[in-house]
Amino acid sequence: MTLALSAEAQDLLFRQARTANTFTDEPVSEEQVAAIYDLVKYAPTAMNTQPLRVLLVRTDEGRERLLKHMSEGNREKTASAPLVAVLAADTAFHDTLPRTFPHFPGARDLFADDAAREQTARFNATLQIGYFLLGVRAAGLAAGPMGGFDADGIDADLLAGTSWKSLLVVNIGRPGKDPWFDRLPRLEQDEVVRAL
Repeated sequence: MTLALSAEAQDLLFRQARTANTFTDEPVSEEQVAAIYDLVKYAPTAMNTQPLRVLLVRTDEGRERLLKHMSEGNREKTASAPLVAVLAADTAFHDTLPRTFPHFPGARDLFADDAAREQTARFNATLQIGYFLLGVRAAGLAAGPMGGFDADGIDADLLAGTSWKSLLVVNIGRPGKDPWFDRLPRLEQDEVVRAL
């Protein structure tokens, strides 16, 4: 067997998984969110930095605040998704290194430069975002990741008073009516993979 995952699991996570554009009104439970995070927390990050932070938008007031920062093409689907997650990078991730990287007491001090620390936070949180999307799929839910939003607006409004910087907004739920666009072509292995 080439892959350890069953064919059904491969389909769930990869081949049949799609970016949803419509959702049913079935809620996403706290238990589902906890199960998703239980997978996501194992994503690899440099020095175990774990900078991903997640703001769950469930309330009408929170949704209203978020919608004004979304691009016009993303507002309707964001308004109708049962759960929306703002995925962010915590630029103060280094404060947790004494706990998450305890065998190296000087780890926190390596990130004194603000610009370098933010770059590290963004890169490693992006790695974790890939796991987040797979975690949503593993829960049997669909994810609708979107980059069309005013990041500075979200940071100043929804993430005010934190060291979080928004990276992606993800609609989460069960696919609704006509949720998928046609599958677009994928590059073939020989176009992507080279060997030395």
